[in-house]
Amino acid sequence: MKRFSIIGLCLAVSMVLSLTVGCARQPAQESELSGTLHIFHAGSLTIPFEEISEGFNQLYPDVEVLSEGAGSATTIRKFTELQRECGVIGSADYTLIPQLMFPDYADWYVIFATNQMCIVYTDSSQFAAEINSDNWYEVLQRDGVTYGRSDPDQDPCGYRTLMVWQLAEEHYSSSGLYDALYQAEGDVMRPKSVDLIALLESGDLDYAFEYTSVASQHGLNYVSLPPQINLADETYSDFYDTVVVEIAGTEPGTTIEQRGKAIVYGVTIPSGSPEHDLGLAWIDYLLSEEGNAIMAASGQPPVVPAQTNDRSLVPESLHKYLD
Repeated sequence: MKRFSIIGLCLAVSMVLSLTVGCARQPAQESELSGTLHIFHAGSLTIPFEEISEGFNQLYPDVEVLSEGAGSATTIRKFTELQRECGVIGSADYTLIPQLMFPDYADWYVIFATNQMCIVYTDSSQFAAEINSDNWYEVLQRDGVTYGRSDPDQDPCGYRTLMVWQLAEEHYSSSGLYDALYQAEGDVMRPKSVDLIALLESGDLDYAFEYTSVASQHGLNYVSLPPQINLADETYSDFYDTVVVEIAGTEPGTTIEQRGKAIVYGVTIPSGSPEHDLGLAWIDYLLSEEGNAIMAASGQPPVVPAQTNDRSLVPESLHKYLD
């Protein structure tokens, strides 16, 4: 798989946005799709996927799109373990698709967007006027300060938070930082990252570890983390790879090792899904100029061209979007 840079993505986003302004997509005449499409996706994809479904319905008004957001691992297990019908699965970490779905439940994925980690807060958060990218780890350890993270067994943002802490210990030369943050009384965990937003807004949390897209979409203040620890810059991929978090595996009592890497989203259609054609048309719109523009505006820069594990396994109608 080819590596990509944030600079390259930003240039691609600019091209996408300029093209979209001058070119409106016309409804497809060759296919009259109808029915119900179920989409299971990462919680951080809720807002952009809603907008993409609205655009999709302009082309296919007879398709009812029903979306459910959750932690990406939970999202996948709705299909693999609970056997719920689904036509599209969108994961905040593309590697969960092969780890939890290959070979029985899927055999391909397409990488379509990126993100980065940050720390969100409100004007009412303790020490809101002081916290910055240099002192955040000291502020979080002050008496009475509370901060939230999502469950690493359910949500990639959860294990990415633990990776940020590990990287921060090395980057700031602060021995014992990871254990101090992990064991603090102020550390609060919820199933998925977006669950923390309500706690922030109610004042029950001072800070939360989130994606910058979530911060922007909800109008929250956030601390930008250095590229060495924000899991967004391929330049530091070797450094990211030095940290590891174990999460729950596919069988009870088993674990999966997640190594640090840049944040990349993936999408697939479950094998044998009766909603395959609907899902394929929806992903086609996701990867289109319109879909890319929505992802960019939502703070999740699209990967253009999209990437995949195996081009020969991806439906041919999506090949035009692939590297």
